[in-house]
Amino acid sequence: MNRLEKLKRNIKLNYLFTFLTKLDITNGVWMIYLASKGVSLTKLGILESVFHITSFFMEIPTGAIADIFGRKCSRILGRFMKIIGTILLISSNSYIFYLLSFVLTAISYNLESGAGDALVYDSLKELKVEDSYMKVSGTNEVFFQVSDTLSLVLGGYLANINYTYAYAASILAASFAVAESFFFQEPSSFKEEDKTSLFKQIRDSFKIIYKNKKVGFLIIFSSMISIFVTTIFFYFQNFIIGQGYSKFSLGLILASASLLSAFFAFYTHKIERRLKEKGILIYLPIVLSFSFWGIAATKFYIFFFILANSVESIIFITTSAYINKLIPSDKRATILSMESMVFSLFMIILFPLAGKLGDLFSLTFSFYIIAILISILSIINILMLTGRKGY
Repeated sequence: MNRLEKLKRNIKLNYLFTFLTKLDITNGVWMIYLASKGVSLTKLGILESVFHITSFFMEIPTGAIADIFGRKCSRILGRFMKIIGTILLISSNSYIFYLLSFVLTAISYNLESGAGDALVYDSLKELKVEDSYMKVSGTNEVFFQVSDTLSLVLGGYLANINYTYAYAASILAASFAVAESFFFQEPSSFKEEDKTSLFKQIRDSFKIIYKNKKVGFLIIFSSMISIFVTTIFFYFQNFIIGQGYSKFSLGLILASASLLSAFFAFYTHKIERRLKEKGILIYLPIVLSFSFWGIAATKFYIFFFILANSVESIIFITTSAYINKLIPSDKRATILSMESMVFSLFMIILFPLAGKLGDLFSLTFSFYIIAILISILSIINILMLTGRKGY
């Protein structure tokens, strides 16, 4: 198999890797698992904050590692970290060890966050078909969401039997992902002779963002969208259980959200052709705001929760493509990791705040606050983009 064939194989291998990585059976049950062990909503919020504090400080270094030492190396290390963190969480009964587990899991996330997209985009670029990235990314999101659906259904089912089964399944999936990672082909953007220092890699990446304000805007925009949807996603689990739904029903609800997200992800490249970049960046946040008000203020909260996740999926795919077009290959993983760093910074603030408000008042009250915040930001976003050059 020649080099070009191996690069083409990267795309299919990445679909499988995404499926295995997202086959995290614990994703939909970790909050109720820890709650069953006596962890309060506030402490759950702190755990998630520790995850994002770790991510905030480790995102850029791990992105630079992927650019300097290779995206394949970064992915392999990331899955090993995930396995260790999962074992630690299920085998301990101490809050301190829960914190350590979240630190290791965060680093595993960091090692993957910029590396995967960089490997795929630069593979397509070397094959001279980088314009197909949005379609490839949409297909990849389908694998992501289908795997998420399966993991959520299995998670709810296995959690009803024994939480240990759910965590064992996650460890098994991560182990398969490690084995599969060795078959990736590094794109030509990664060359041993071009290795640079970690400090220089990070400094030069910051310079690129400073000079290209559009990159900075897209990074902040996509991060703000993700933080609100992620916060709702996790606390919605506890909210649903509080409404009398079973853990298995919760799995079905989350799975339905993933399936519809997969549907929209597959057609994102066609939606983008219709709305164009400006339409995506202006109209979809408005729909998202409407969805959050529906979650907080109506009895159709399940429908609006599913809608919010679908809209976020479209925004994620399109903004990723917009950003990738604007950044050089040798800094790609580093800059993409900066996007995750901004996301973590916002999560450090919002996630524990939502948990604290849930403890003091109710999760419904937290959802109202989030709906107000994203509505304000949507208005600011419209004002910023209206008449903005380049849009």
